[in-house]
Amino acid sequence: MENTTGKKMEVRYTFLVCLIATLVVSGTWSIKAVGQVFEIRDVKVDVTADTAAKAREEALARGESEALNRMLRRLTLSEDHAKLPKFNHKKTTEFVSDFSVSDEKTSSVRYLARLHYRFKPNAIRGLLRDSGFQFAETPSKPILVLPVFQPAGGLVLWEAPNPWRDAWSRRGTIDGLVTFALPLGDLADISTLNVNQAVRGEVAALGKLAARYRAGDTIVVYARSGLDPASSGRRIDVSMTRFSLLTDPETDFLGISQQEDETEEDTLIRAVNLIVNQLEDSWKRRNLLVGGELRVAAVTVPISGLGDWLDVKMKLENVTVVRALNMVLMSLDEVRVNLHYAGGTGQLQTALGQSDMALLREENEWVLYPSDAISAPSQ
Repeated sequence: MENTTGKKMEVRYTFLVCLIATLVVSGTWSIKAVGQVFEIRDVKVDVTADTAAKAREEALARGESEALNRMLRRLTLSEDHAKLPKFNHKKTTEFVSDFSVSDEKTSSVRYLARLHYRFKPNAIRGLLRDSGFQFAETPSKPILVLPVFQPAGGLVLWEAPNPWRDAWSRRGTIDGLVTFALPLGDLADISTLNVNQAVRGEVAALGKLAARYRAGDTIVVYARSGLDPASSGRRIDVSMTRFSLLTDPETDFLGISQQEDETEEDTLIRAVNLIVNQLEDSWKRRNLLVGGELRVAAVTVPISGLGDWLDVKMKLENVTVVRALNMVLMSLDEVRVNLHYAGGTGQLQTALGQSDMALLREENEWVLYPSDAISAPSQ
C-alpha cells in the first residue's frame, strides 16, 4: 500500500514539474502561427523577356503583385474588391514575409514557375484598416457540397453524367476563407447517402457523410435546366439548403439565365461562382473585425493532463483572431489564461469553433472545452 501511494506521489510530482516547466517557458506569448490565412500558393508566372534574368525579375514582380491582390481579396467583401489598392513592386515587397518557388523552368528568354507567398499579418491588417476596408480573417471549417441535378430521367447525385457536379469539380482552388469539400462519390459515400436522402434532408445520413470529410455545415444544391419565361432562352434554377449543427436548415433560391454566348456548362460554372461568392460574403459579414483595439477574456481550460493543455495551446495558435495569451494559473485539473483577441465575443466563439473548441459561459466565467466534449459542438 505504501509503495502504491509512493508511486502516485511520484507521478503527481513529475506532472507538477512538467506543468511548472511549461509555465516558465510559455507563461506569456504572442500568437504567431496563423495557419494558411496569410499564405497564397500556386501563383503561376510565365514571362518572356530579352534575357532569362530579366524574365525572372519581371515574373517575380508580377507574381508578388498578383499574390498581394489575392491576399486582400481573401479577407475583404466582394463589393470592395474593385476598390482595393495597388502598389508598385517596391511597396508590395514590404508586405511579404517570405516566398518560395516550385516547378521552375527557364530558357534563354523565358521564365516559368509556381510561386508561394507568406505575408506579414500585422502589415496586411494595417493596410486594410488604414485604407478604410472592413475585413475578416477567420477561416471556416469545410462546407460539404452535395450537387443534385435533375435531367429528364430523374434526380442524380452520384451517377454520371452529372454536369452540375462536374461544374463544382472544375471550380478548382478557392482563395477565400470558406473552403468546400466535394465528396469522392465512392462506395462509402454511396452507401452512406442516396439522392433521395439528400433531397429530403435526412440529418443523420448527412451528418455521417459530413463527419467523413471533417466538414462543418453541409449544403444540398439542387439544380435543373429549363426554359426562361422572360427571354424564351434557357435558365438554371438552383435551390440551396444549408444544414448546420447549430441552426435549422435554411434554403435560398437562385435563377441564372443562360447568356447567348454560353453553353449550359458555362452557365452551371457561373452558378457555382455566384453561390461560392454568396457564401463567402455571408461568412465574412459575420466575422468582420470592427476597430483595432484588442479585448481580453479570462478563460478557464479544464485539463486531465499536460497533453490536454498542449493540444489546446496548439489549436489556439491557429485561431487568427487570438493575438496573444497570458497564462495566469496552472494546476493539475485546469489552466487559467487571458486571451487577447480581435473582434467581439461571438466572433471569438465562432473562430474557436472552427478549431474544434467551444467557449461557454458558466457561473460568470468563460470555460473552454473541446467541441466533442459538449452536447452541441460549436461551429
